[in-house]
Amino acid sequence: MLEIKGLKKKFENNQVLDGIDLTINKGDVIGIIGPSGTGKSTLLRCINSLERAEEGKIIYKDDDSNEEIVVNFPLKGINKKNAVKIRKKTGMVFQNFNLFEHKNTLKNVMSGLTIVQKKNKKEAEEIALKELENVGLLTHKNHYPRHLSGGQKQRVAIARTLAMKPEIILLDEPTSALDPELIGEVLDIIKKVADLGYTMILVSHEMDFIRKVSNRVIFLDKGHVIEDDTPDEVFNNPKNERTKQFLAKMKMLREPEYVI
Repeated sequence: MLEIKGLKKKFENNQVLDGIDLTINKGDVIGIIGPSGTGKSTLLRCINSLERAEEGKIIYKDDDSNEEIVVNFPLKGINKKNAVKIRKKTGMVFQNFNLFEHKNTLKNVMSGLTIVQKKNKKEAEEIALKELENVGLLTHKNHYPRHLSGGQKQRVAIARTLAMKPEIILLDEPTSALDPELIGEVLDIIKKVADLGYTMILVSHEMDFIRKVSNRVIFLDKGHVIEDDTPDEVFNNPKNERTKQFLAKMKMLREPEYVI
């Protein structure tokens, strides 16, 4: 469905992505893990051109329609137009919700449908109400973001993404801005979406969740794909020493320092 070849991105002298090669198949739920600052979020943002890579290629293929969209970096000419086409195939769920504060929940979910997809108000409202029901927030349709908890805001953001019917959903640490007690409600919704068969790429530090929801886990370190395997293999039998070190540290952070 999506193929990434030789993707490179740097900020000033910091090479964040250093030749990423990755194939995403239809129906994949890919969990991306790794230390902070290693390029996980940047990779997602390069896929939909929120960040512009300096080198590499992204190819989108639709086996049903035989459609193929090729984007070569750096972006210029036809590649700019193709980058927009791929962006329309994706939906992004951000860390910090990115809701319109002056719009209520219903209008936040409707916004992309009316502005981007040019649907009429009635059709957009029907779709938005259905997605709000799917994330358990139909009764909050008239609430504004300031009246919602962090978990509820993120569920609205997920509903907004689902309303656009993306081919690929990109989730950039969707629980990192939440209080610990609110994380579970968002993870439950993401699991529900994954079970619907969506193709998803999820960046998260929630190791247990990544393990349960993903069919593939990628360990990214210093801009390189170090491991790409099943959750069982990556977590129980990592091949690379760097992966072993990272997972050992994550395990230590979860375990109590003492027992009373």
